Amino acid sequence: MNAHALAVLELPGVLALVADRASSGAGAERVRALRPTDDRAALEAEHARLAAMRSLVASDLGWSMEPIPALGAALGRLRVEGVAWTAPELLAGGILLRSSRRTRETLRDAKRAPVAVAMLAALAVRLVVARAVESSVERAIDDDGEVKDDASPALRRIRRELRGAEGELVKLLERYMARLESHQQVPDMSVTLRNGRYVIPIRREARATVGGIVHDTSSTGATLFVEPPAAIEAGNRIRELETEEVREVDRILLELTGAFRPLHAEVADSLEALVELDTLYARARFAIDFRCAPAELVSPGEGFVVRDGRHPLLLARAEPVVPFDLEILPGERTLLVSGPNTGGKTVLLKALGLVSALIQCGITAPVGPESRVAVFDDMFADVGDEQSIEASLSTFSAHLRNLSEILHRATANSLVLIDELGSGTDPLEGAALGGAILEELTRRGTQTVATTHLGALKELATEVPGVVNASLQFDAVQLAPTYRLIKGVPGRSYGLSIARRLALPDDVLARAEERLPRSERDVEALLADLERRGEALRTRETLAAQITEDGRARAARLAEREEHVRARERELERAARQETRRYLLDARAEIERTIAGLRSVGGDAMDATIREARRAAERLAGEQGAALDDLERDDEPRRADTVAASTAAPQAGDWVDLTTFGDRRGRLLEMRGADGVVAVGAVKMTLPLVTLRRAREQTPAAVVVPIMGDLPEVSAPSEIDLRGLRVGEIDDLLMQAIDAAVRADLRSVRIIHGKGTGALRERVTEMLRKESRVKSHRTGAFNEGGTGVTVVELR
Repeated sequence: MNAHALAVLELPGVLALVADRASSGAGAERVRALRPTDDRAALEAEHARLAAMRSLVASDLGWSMEPIPALGAALGRLRVEGVAWTAPELLAGGILLRSSRRTRETLRDAKRAPVAVAMLAALAVRLVVARAVESSVERAIDDDGEVKDDASPALRRIRRELRGAEGELVKLLERYMARLESHQQVPDMSVTLRNGRYVIPIRREARATVGGIVHDTSSTGATLFVEPPAAIEAGNRIRELETEEVREVDRILLELTGAFRPLHAEVADSLEALVELDTLYARARFAIDFRCAPAELVSPGEGFVVRDGRHPLLLARAEPVVPFDLEILPGERTLLVSGPNTGGKTVLLKALGLVSALIQCGITAPVGPESRVAVFDDMFADVGDEQSIEASLSTFSAHLRNLSEILHRATANSLVLIDELGSGTDPLEGAALGGAILEELTRRGTQTVATTHLGALKELATEVPGVVNASLQFDAVQLAPTYRLIKGVPGRSYGLSIARRLALPDDVLARAEERLPRSERDVEALLADLERRGEALRTRETLAAQITEDGRARAARLAEREEHVRARERELERAARQETRRYLLDARAEIERTIAGLRSVGGDAMDATIREARRAAERLAGEQGAALDDLERDDEPRRADTVAASTAAPQAGDWVDLTTFGDRRGRLLEMRGADGVVAVGAVKMTLPLVTLRRAREQTPAAVVVPIMGDLPEVSAPSEIDLRGLRVGEIDDLLMQAIDAAVRADLRSVRIIHGKGTGALRERVTEMLRKESRVKSHRTGAFNEGGTGVTVVELR
């Protein structure tokens, strides 16, 4: 692709960011060498492999690259028969074999991401496994790249003898130095090495007395380093052992190198596969670090969509980055972005070009989900000041040279990025030239994104089909950019607004406005009005979103209350059924006792009556037991009819069942329109008649099963009178009243307990303190009943 455009977009800098995440020098170099391609099929395959590597790295087990040694030059020498690798090169070869084996095992591990493992299987099969050679290198070469003593029995023997001979020779020389006269010795005398021989330092004047071989002198010449005659033979033996050591080490290195030679092709291919994996690893880490989402690849004619686009170099500097969203439809070939300076137009242009370039390099770009990016055959960019003194080019001439290349080479499948189109010359001529260039590129079908300050170019969208205006939002109050891209509306220059903010004289500004053509002033006024309307619309949208969110929160709270009430209903129904079952079992026992007494005085007719009574009791017990089992199994509220209830409307004086309060019964004292006054013991309350059901007269054997189910939302009283009741009698009544109030969505309930001894008030306070549905409670005010009343606020 166009090298000039890639350099202008700073693609090498972004590739260096990616290369920093590679684990080897070869992998980093391979990443820096990436260049965009327009082979869509190859790109889709590469991005699929990259997604697989990313899932592998981000998996629960995680993964990182094994070490990849630099072994290219050594592999080249391996082809020559008789050439041996050095010990460090053999160490690198062993590391390569180990990395190849471990990586192959990872890429075949079924516990890891199976899709990723399958996608990278083609690379896994290229990794060589040679455990015997790997083990041989580990036994012979240490981590510092030196041949170990245990590399062979002969080397171990030679080095043992060598160390012994060296030790004996040092001791001999130390004894020899101790026998020297004081005038023959030098300060800090010690045995040392010169030219591979062990020597002692003496004064020059002692040369004739000591004899031997002089191997070196000091810088002043006053000290000689001498190998005494007594040490020469021992030194010769050491030299012989050293020669044997070198010969044995060379043999070992040649033998190990020979083990690698048959694997030359496999080792070279493994190295290549590991480097390729390292480039995928670097790109995967880049995608994770910069929160890059995979983008769908499309043809240039299909337009493209960038969601949450960000400039990677700005992200790397840890600077605040405002993401941009851009959608170009298939019929829109040219996007003309206008607005003031410092509005971020150039950054937008480069970010857009880098998104395409990175994706066509096989790198996931910093975009969000649902992005669709076109694959272009080439990219062209005219961005920045390219003035050249050596080439005698002005800024305008440099722009014209770039634009000329674009017009000659750009096709319908190319991407063209032009910054500040028409600048650098007379505005009228610049606008005319810029308009002609954009019209030609649009007619050709080239995907073009251009920025400009010229107002005349903003009208191009109304004249040439396929040209669309856009702007980067600017805060007119703060006179600061927001970097928010707005498509379909051209931007204002804000030149006079900024001048006014910087306190230029008013008369100068007034004359400047008068000099503006009337059409320019009209356009600026229209754009300002559009900005105000757009801001008002966005404010309303934000308010509507807040209202919607508040509504959802309230619905969630109501649903939580409803669930709480239903849970309470299930608990009450379960308790009622259990009580009913116990009652029936007690009744059955009583029946058996009665039967025993009747049999002593009855006959056959009495036996028939007894059998019928027993069957009825067993049937009732069985029905209640089955219902209780269903309730326990399903844990869902059941709707049951009151056994003694009548469907007829209740009248004053009737006994009624209170559906609002579960299994409570009361007497209907009087009727007041749609409501009725009901007495439950000493408690009186006003309830809607629709919540009351007539009950039969109470008999000792009557069993009342509460009617459960969906209770009316408006049936709960806001006040309950507990006066006249004992402390042990108020618990159920109080809890049922709170259940009904919560179901009716009441905010507060007034509990009348009277003053008296204070025992009822203390019990009410104790129960309310433990109740999670109670938000708060307080003693009534002087006009609410004072200490004889407790006011409860519900959640």
